[in-house]
Amino acid sequence: MLIPRQITLTVESALDQFPVVALIGSRQCGKTTLAKDIATRRDAGAVYLDLELPSDLAALSEPELYLERHVDRLVVLDEIQRHPDLFSTLRGLIDRDRRPGRFLVLGSASPELLRQSSESLAGRITFVELAPFLLPEVTGAHGDSRETMRRLWSRGGYPESYLSGDDTGSTAWRHAFITALLERDLPQWGFRVSSAHMRRFWEMLAHVHGQVWNASRFANSLDTSAPTVRRHLDLLADLLIVRQLLPLHANLKKRLVKSPKVYIRDSGLLHTLLRLVDPESIYGHPCIGASFEGFAIENIISLLPSLADATFYRSHTGDEIDLVVTLPDGRRVAVDIKYTATPSVSRAFRRAMADLDIPRGYIVTAGETAYPLEEHIEAVPLRFIMDHIGSWQADL
Repeated sequence: MLIPRQITLTVESALDQFPVVALIGSRQCGKTTLAKDIATRRDAGAVYLDLELPSDLAALSEPELYLERHVDRLVVLDEIQRHPDLFSTLRGLIDRDRRPGRFLVLGSASPELLRQSSESLAGRITFVELAPFLLPEVTGAHGDSRETMRRLWSRGGYPESYLSGDDTGSTAWRHAFITALLERDLPQWGFRVSSAHMRRFWEMLAHVHGQVWNASRFANSLDTSAPTVRRHLDLLADLLIVRQLLPLHANLKKRLVKSPKVYIRDSGLLHTLLRLVDPESIYGHPCIGASFEGFAIENIISLLPSLADATFYRSHTGDEIDLVVTLPDGRRVAVDIKYTATPSVSRAFRRAMADLDIPRGYIVTAGETAYPLEEHIEAVPLRFIMDHIGSWQADL
């Protein structure tokens, strides 16, 4: 089943403006499906090349000659990070005929990592990130119900996991995904650490999901150095598996936490790493609050305006906001996330809003009803937060 993706129009608009559009996302998140759908509708003669296939690589043995033959077509190059040398060839071809929509390149790495290889395309390329399925996408396809949200939260958003016929098949797919990434993908990125070591690191990350990063704790547990575990973390972030949510840097008299909070970006992968095999096991696990927090943060960030900034706030005295959204004009919104249907406003949240002079706050819940908690703080179910985000810029 083809579930419409919310960034489709963003990709198509970018193709109308830039010669090269890079569609970035972790492995198996749906980049190829989306790219082929866009290419088919945009250009009946579009060319698709998978740079992992020997036959397609053979066609590019002389890339300049081959790509010149398709100068009037959209060319899709999948897994571009495996052959960054192609970027210089693309630049030469583009500079001969600088029209928009010539190349759609797909990569399983962060824009920052690919940008290092594509510096020659400065001014010619733009990056669009595709996440696994998001709540607005699946509710649009399967109905806006609590059951749809629970299924996405439990299984995660990778298409083959979410669309699996049953929970057993979904769990099996996620186990295979983790194994393939550890044993195949990381070595291909030049990561020379055993898969067993990296699996242990990843499982440790799952157990501190939603907590502030502590490199010394990881280094001691893995009998290695703090810089080494930092590189481990950065690599998983570059592969779009882990999110490092940065702290807000504010000019306040209070001492603030300076380390990032870490999240496994896909809730299904988190549950697999924690050995939670079905929805019922999640509801009885101590991680449920942190799991819902990470799930909510990924969905909220995906809905923000492109120039908005997402951080968290925590002081050493315990004042805290789970998510501080800074809008393009500099105004801020405070978001706290609680796995409950009957939230209350904590003193720490109120003090943090006062510290930062934030005029509006939301408590995002797992409930069904939105209602005011205080004059400027509202409880909003996660399922309905998208209706509020669109009004933030207009109403504040």
